[in-house]
Amino acid sequence: MDDFRESDALLPSWISKNPAEMTESYLFIISCIVAGLVGILTIFYTAFQWRRNINLSWMKAIARSKKNPKTRNKVAVASHTWVLEPVNRGKNLSCCVCLVSVSPSQTLSPIASEGFIHRCSICGAATHLNCSSNAHKDCKCVSMFGYDHVMHQWAVRWTEVTDQPDESSFCSYCEEPCSGSFLGGSPIWCCLWCQRLVHVDCHGSMYNDTGDVCDLGPFRRLILSPLYVKELNRTSSGGFLSSITQGANEIASTVRASIRSQSKKYKHGVETSTDTVNSSNVSDTSIESAADTGQTVNGSHNIEENHSGSTNTEEVDQNTEAKKMEKTPSLKRNSSINQRDEFQLEGMKQKYELIDLPPEARPLLVFINKKSGAQRGDSLKQRLNILLNPVQVFELSSTQGPEVGLYLFRRVIHFRVLVCGGDGTVGWVLDAIDKQNFVSPPPVAILPAGTGNDLARVLSWGAGLGSVERQGGLCTLLEHIEHAAVTILDRWKVTISSQQGKLLHSRKFMNNYLGVGCDAKVALEIHNLREENPEKFYNQFMNKVLYAREGARSIMDRTFADFPFLVRVEVDGVDIEVPEDAEGVLVANIGSYMGGVDLWQNEDENYDNLDPQSMHDKVLEVVSISGTWHLGKLQVGLSRARRLAQGQLIKIQLLAGLPVQIDGEPWFQQPCILTITHHGQAFMLKRAAEEPLGHAAAIIADVLENAETNHVINASQKRALLQEMALKLS
Repeated sequence: MDDFRESDALLPSWISKNPAEMTESYLFIISCIVAGLVGILTIFYTAFQWRRNINLSWMKAIARSKKNPKTRNKVAVASHTWVLEPVNRGKNLSCCVCLVSVSPSQTLSPIASEGFIHRCSICGAATHLNCSSNAHKDCKCVSMFGYDHVMHQWAVRWTEVTDQPDESSFCSYCEEPCSGSFLGGSPIWCCLWCQRLVHVDCHGSMYNDTGDVCDLGPFRRLILSPLYVKELNRTSSGGFLSSITQGANEIASTVRASIRSQSKKYKHGVETSTDTVNSSNVSDTSIESAADTGQTVNGSHNIEENHSGSTNTEEVDQNTEAKKMEKTPSLKRNSSINQRDEFQLEGMKQKYELIDLPPEARPLLVFINKKSGAQRGDSLKQRLNILLNPVQVFELSSTQGPEVGLYLFRRVIHFRVLVCGGDGTVGWVLDAIDKQNFVSPPPVAILPAGTGNDLARVLSWGAGLGSVERQGGLCTLLEHIEHAAVTILDRWKVTISSQQGKLLHSRKFMNNYLGVGCDAKVALEIHNLREENPEKFYNQFMNKVLYAREGARSIMDRTFADFPFLVRVEVDGVDIEVPEDAEGVLVANIGSYMGGVDLWQNEDENYDNLDPQSMHDKVLEVVSISGTWHLGKLQVGLSRARRLAQGQLIKIQLLAGLPVQIDGEPWFQQPCILTITHHGQAFMLKRAAEEPLGHAAAIIADVLENAETNHVINASQKRALLQEMALKLS
């Protein structure tokens, strides 16, 4: 008993108290903890506000220093290129003029409640609509012609950059992290060219050591150096009219923005509102139409050839169903090509001209089709404008085709092309390159932004934008482009003629495949749906869902049950029997169809008399499919297409009107004869990271280009060597 009392005496005094006193003690302890937490949070908040005020004062000092005409780092200046964006896209952004947040959720200022903001399409800076006129001229200067060196263009990074080289997270002078310390510290400057970061208080020492000379960073070979971009002078009247036009567009866009914000109907109108103000974008106006010169660029070859989706202007519709289905997917696209063909790019008044590029330069010419399957062209364009020179980034539209950018690069000996789009966009660009008659045609890389992206899959560029982002984003893509291997792609000419031999269409061109029957019907229905409801096709996944839905609708529809009696196939002069259960015929040039399906399957050993498929052997493969259900099983790997033949001359005679598609571009075709012959070969870039000998091939291609530059070999010899290398590697 004494031992028990002794153990009670060892316990704390508050435990031995009665329950009422213990409750008061617990409340006192909880109150102390809460008060401590409140105090700690108050200290954190005060420190955060202190740091914010310090950074704000630094940014104001930076802005005042840019106004100072006596500043010692003399660099070229450029105005921002403002486009309208909905205010909900401006999250976590501050106005680069008044430094107030442009997000309505973070400020109650009336200037942020108009529904739209101005966003620079080049550097990403944002302003309120009434602040943009007071913005400093501190945007990326695309032309420094006459300077001895490219100078760093330091600017505050107003937007979160998703594409950064690995070494850009540290200060380029003190090599300390640029994430910033907790209690303030120096804010960060970012060079608009090399993407390097520097603390503002380190810049003075760095200027004394290096003179602020920029080497353009890790992508210096791909970036079009502003030293060789000359801005051509305009007449005073032209400049006056241009300023009036720009001012009128600015006023009109502001009025439209107010109307849209009042009606609150801009859910799917982002692209429209953006295009309204984008009349001053440097990449869209690098070449302007005029009629005062007479230099032939493309020659008569341009008038004869056209894009593979051109419409039939001579054929007469025979029934109402054909009128409904005979929609050509690239009508707008061909209108731009036809306009270019009318004046052959002869009457071009250039805003910029490329002069005296060094022979080691390999600038990248970029084409973006923002209407491709993923519909992310606006964000891609801004990200590429940040990484490259905006002059080398072009947006394709119904009024501007690839010829504009190719004309600007017409004097560049060696350059590379990046196509941001689907298979149809790649074909569009290849047609334009073919028409330019380059002595040494540029090789083409692909940023897959379409739905199927079959050619991009074959060349190892990925299945879509998601795969590119998972591999490291645009920085990794540019690195792969610089070290890519050059390979060859066969291109085929499709002639559509009547039974009497009369030409019904202008010639079309095929890069991937041609389909007749059930697969073309699904593609045509999807195309018609896209034309009627473009808002439904907002990403790659939903596009595939809609394809699957349309395919499922056709499973029970035996529209092509008598297909074998409606077509006749001839390969190299030999008639090929179409299987009785066939509902479609496919002619393939590459080993990917419908988003990755291998129709020929080279590893199949059941066909001893047929050769493996290759995209540069000048031979096509012909297969048949047994309906939409068969297409679905092909997609999941549960079935195979039936091999029919291989050959160099393919003739398909249509005895009745049938859907036809070339590289995913469908239309309804009346009875005719489709004749497919070899047209030529195009240089393509294949990602070397997944090629066993890819890195060696990339080095060899670079050596051959240097040998051609130094006149050791000529262009035809280089082409022959590249063809031989492509055949050996395959």
